[in-house]
Amino acid sequence: MTTPDSENYQIFRDCISSAIVAKSSQPTPSKKPRRPRPQRQKSTSTTQRAKPDPKPKPEKTPPQDDFTRTDPEDLADFIDFIASETFPSLPPHIQTLQYSPTTDLSTPEYNPKDLSERTTHHLSPSITDTLTAYGLIDSPVDIPSFLAPILGEYVSSVTKPPPVWATTRTSACEICERDWIPLSYHHLIPKSVHAKVLKKGWHEEWRLDSVAWLCRACHSFVHRMASNEELAREWFTVERIWEREDVRDWAGWVGKVRWKAR
Repeated sequence: MTTPDSENYQIFRDCISSAIVAKSSQPTPSKKPRRPRPQRQKSTSTTQRAKPDPKPKPEKTPPQDDFTRTDPEDLADFIDFIASETFPSLPPHIQTLQYSPTTDLSTPEYNPKDLSERTTHHLSPSITDTLTAYGLIDSPVDIPSFLAPILGEYVSSVTKPPPVWATTRTSACEICERDWIPLSYHHLIPKSVHAKVLKKGWHEEWRLDSVAWLCRACHSFVHRMASNEELAREWFTVERIWEREDVRDWAGWVGKVRWKAR
């Protein structure tokens, strides 16, 4: 049974939120204005000259921060509905899964693809219809591929051992400042580029383990805004990340996405 106070449910809802918010915040690609075709001038008498064609009006390009058009309250209600209807469809032992050094996550029962297919069989048709109607999936057969990364993120999150950076944990997300949502740690200098960072002399070794505590949506946003190398070179502190206007715009919007108390 789904309980709003369950830590696992809150983490699952956060994973759902991250996936839906990412799709809701994708900017609409702008269309390139067409180059006007040169028109042949009709032959005229020497006393008449062809009037020059009027200059084509430039097409307006849509703003890049399209996510600001989505009402945060409506989005929160939508996310809450999808999460609360989907979580009970997970196998019972997955709903209560937690860290254990003896758990073998390489077995099929924890595989995101297999898990998503099993979950789909028990999913309410209303979820499939809703996701299709809102364009999050193209057809009902896409449900497993939609759920797989969400379930993979959920399993990974609830089975993580206590981090060594637990003493640095903040009470709120360091970007959107929401203090009631699950947080995860973001390596300010991504681990995949640590060797290159030291080789290039970008930072001293002591800085490599710096982390920021972020909600899942903000964590995903940071990794979308720049490559790992750029994050390591330019955006290796929360203060530097906050210097970006797109980050401040994002924080102002996503900070309003809040679940209603039940």
